[in-house]
Amino acid sequence: MSVIMDQEQVRRAVTRIAHEILERNKGIEDVCLVGIRTRGAVLAERLRKAICEIEGVDIRTGVLDINLYRDDLSIVSQQPVIRETLIDFDVTDMKVVLVDDVLYTGRTIRAALDALVDLGRPACIQLAVLVDRGHRELPIRADFVGKNIPTAKEQKVKVVLTESDQGADSVVVQGGEA
Repeated sequence: MSVIMDQEQVRRAVTRIAHEILERNKGIEDVCLVGIRTRGAVLAERLRKAICEIEGVDIRTGVLDINLYRDDLSIVSQQPVIRETLIDFDVTDMKVVLVDDVLYTGRTIRAALDALVDLGRPACIQLAVLVDRGHRELPIRADFVGKNIPTAKEQKVKVVLTESDQGADSVVVQGGEA
């Protein structure tokens, strides 16, 4: 097991991504954050707080559950746990920043895109991830990345966030050669 990011590095990455979102979008007008359950939602909330500190203005933030949109739903579980999507604003014509913890094959993001467009027609969708580990199976890339971590397919990248997990914030790579 290799620790790739500690608590301070995670905090700095979130702050940097917040600044990059503001810079790319020239502020937060017509911008919203949508976090993919579970850790993406936690990161979206952290980004909301960071952007609020930087700009002095709150940004609309929601939570997206993608379980019904997964292409591996029957493989993952006979009885998937479906949680509520919590987006109390219209995404139509918004610049949506989709937030997740780890970008791997791209399949989770594909499911999130399907779920998101069922809610409206955004002006654009940008992707922010804490970790990009490569090995894409779909033509998806992140606009904002906390850290690129080259990994082997057999390795696991584990993100721990205090709001959703036991322990301090960290990113670790498990198995194989790091």
